[in-house]
Amino acid sequence: MMQLVDICELIVDCEHKTAPTESAGYPSIRTPNIGRGSFILDGVNLVSEETYQVWTRRAVPQPGDLIMAREAPVGNVAMIPDGLRPCLGQRTLLIRPNRSKVEPSFLNYFLNGPLVQGLIHAKTNGVTVPHLNMKDVRTMDLPTLPPLAVQRRIAHILSAYDELIENNQRRIRLLEAMARALYREWFVHFRFPGHETLPRVTSPLGDIPQGWEVKRVPECFDINPRVVVPRDGEKPFVPMGCLTNDSMLITDIESRDRNSGAKFQNGDTLFARITPCLENGKTGFVQFLPDAQAVACGSTEFIVLRSRTLTPECVYLLARSDEFRGNAIKSMSGATGRQRVQERCFDDFNIAHPPRALLDRFSAIVAPSFRMIQKLHLQIQNLRRTRDLLLPRLLSGQVSLS
Repeated sequence: MMQLVDICELIVDCEHKTAPTESAGYPSIRTPNIGRGSFILDGVNLVSEETYQVWTRRAVPQPGDLIMAREAPVGNVAMIPDGLRPCLGQRTLLIRPNRSKVEPSFLNYFLNGPLVQGLIHAKTNGVTVPHLNMKDVRTMDLPTLPPLAVQRRIAHILSAYDELIENNQRRIRLLEAMARALYREWFVHFRFPGHETLPRVTSPLGDIPQGWEVKRVPECFDINPRVVVPRDGEKPFVPMGCLTNDSMLITDIESRDRNSGAKFQNGDTLFARITPCLENGKTGFVQFLPDAQAVACGSTEFIVLRSRTLTPECVYLLARSDEFRGNAIKSMSGATGRQRVQERCFDDFNIAHPPRALLDRFSAIVAPSFRMIQKLHLQIQNLRRTRDLLLPRLLSGQVSLS
């Protein structure tokens, strides 16, 4: 047995205060930015050169260093790649491996593996929010590591899974970007197939194509529709943390036996009503349930949007638009830091409503992309599970390194 400190050059705590943010600069890695093995940099806070210098006085993070989350998600570890110059945000710590004793990429997999994650969570303190103490991290007992050559071979094998995961993530980002771009082209700029033959007519929204109508949002989709939920039995539950800032994906779904919170079904859009989740872009598209009748529950801070005259895909893409989100943000009220959208803000929000034939044509193009995004996400989950199961087998010799 050995302790983590025995195989590291240093283990350094973060500054215990919030760094002032800027519109450009160095990424400040907070706990939400630390995934299992890699960073989640969408929406990451940025800090100035001056702040970066102050926040890196204890140690300047380098490629190959690891950053660990001390609170939610407690124990997550990610390795700094080449080209990234971050500083530590609150409730994080920096781990610099001693390369004469441990390969950084191997340590990244090792600390995120089920064995060490179990050790980490056994050391957490706190009733409401579990957290790790620096002393417990430094003195964490670890099993004896294999020789460096074996570490590098294991890291090389596991990295093949990460390359597949990253490839799927790139495809997801591309599919979503294409769907959003096509939505803007057809329904914001009115450059849909055949638009050249349609004259424009005057409307309260300006000139719109002939045959389109100006409608209020409540005419186009239901807001928080009533859903009957079976009283007994466990149901899928989606906390706010399951929504991502930049895609439709809903991840890490839980199971609970209570019926409280928002209720939704496949095809619904989940729209965050609370600050800063709304400003950060948390919006999800529900397509993980087994059939059209299945119901899930979720955070009370979701506004559920369900299509009426639009298609489900159009509702999601409209909810992603700057205009729709900006209208919701302007309506927010409440105490600072806990402001919420007022649902009446949608009552007078008008859109240019396309003819049904054009809506159906659009959804016939983008719906397969929506389904492919979900399929790729499921593949990523399977790859991660396989990778995590493979690590202990490689370490024990159950699976040959050859």
